[in-house]
Amino acid sequence: MPRGIKDKVAILGMGCSKFGERWDKDADQLMVEAFDEALVDAGIETSQIDAAWLGVGFDAQNIGPSGIPLSMALRLPNIGVTKVENYCASGTESFRGAVYAVASGACDIALALGVEKLKDTGYGGLPVRSRGTTFDMIGVTGSAPGSFAQIASAYRAKHGVSRDDLKRAIAHVSVKSHANGAKNPKAHLQKAVDIDTVLNAPMIADPLGLYDCCGVSDGAACAIVTTPEIAKALGKQELVTIKALQISASNGWEMQQGGGWDGSYFHTTRIAAAKAYEEAGITKPREQVSLMEVHDCFSITELVTMEDLYISKEGEGWKDVRDGFFDADGSIPCQIDGGLKCFGHPIGASGLRMIYENYLQLLGRAGDRQRQDNPVFALSHNLGGQPVQNVSAVAIVGLHGA
Repeated sequence: MPRGIKDKVAILGMGCSKFGERWDKDADQLMVEAFDEALVDAGIETSQIDAAWLGVGFDAQNIGPSGIPLSMALRLPNIGVTKVENYCASGTESFRGAVYAVASGACDIALALGVEKLKDTGYGGLPVRSRGTTFDMIGVTGSAPGSFAQIASAYRAKHGVSRDDLKRAIAHVSVKSHANGAKNPKAHLQKAVDIDTVLNAPMIADPLGLYDCCGVSDGAACAIVTTPEIAKALGKQELVTIKALQISASNGWEMQQGGGWDGSYFHTTRIAAAKAYEEAGITKPREQVSLMEVHDCFSITELVTMEDLYISKEGEGWKDVRDGFFDADGSIPCQIDGGLKCFGHPIGASGLRMIYENYLQLLGRAGDRQRQDNPVFALSHNLGGQPVQNVSAVAIVGLHGA
């Protein structure tokens, strides 16, 4: 019977680069930017790190097939560096490697870093890089906007939501996130937009308009983790510990004819969320989760995810969104830093960037966007791949002892 990792691992320090069109920096420099902040935050020397994990989505377009560039860029002390890739959950996957190494006792201090340089490659949201003879990174259902727009259509049909109601709920997601991103100096997009601007924007894939789709960015984020005992010995007074970390990968059931999936939700997210709550000891997520960072590659994805995370009742997520439940001043803020909508989605970095924001919020260090009601549990969620073939990751962090 798995015992889980709750409170076995503490975050010693974190860092995050500025996200955006970083034409002046290569992947190595972005890694250094995030790492330098994390190292200062952790209060340790590079020589104290025992092992490292690097998350990258498009390895051939960034740094190559191994973790050696991380070791060289950061001048790590000839330790093991493992490069991981798990679609858009690659950053959280690197975090999982570092966390599990510490929880198992294999390492005292471990590093997780995620990075992606997309702008220089000409990547525009429709990658064509091969993943074998029958499957590439875009999946089998066409473009990413088209695939996720189909989720909106299925959701509408299943729950009887009018097109106008759903379109306005989706637009609210975008308006909310842009308002939050305007307060974040590390976000790519830092400008608020009103709902009329969103509703009247060019259509990308009905009902998703321009402002309902996340942008393309460069960025990096980093975490240094250890045991709570070592963190305290190093002088850390208030600790953020990992309460749960779960990943679920599709086994093809969604594509199976007559399998039961109706296209209106993400099956793997529901599985990962249920396991994460069990590991964290959370029985009433709508009451116990303080804030969330979720994978809003498209605004409809965020809306549906609220139900898949068991925060909103099935078929009622759009109402919670419309009513401001997930706004910065709502009951459970979602994307209080601006989310993928304002940071873009440099694939390897996104999962760690989400955890970085939750870490800052829990320690009261988020500046103008700080949640004022003393958050206790913070959740992050990644969704990789396409709706019919995907991987979901759910990480829950919280104050130690909570």
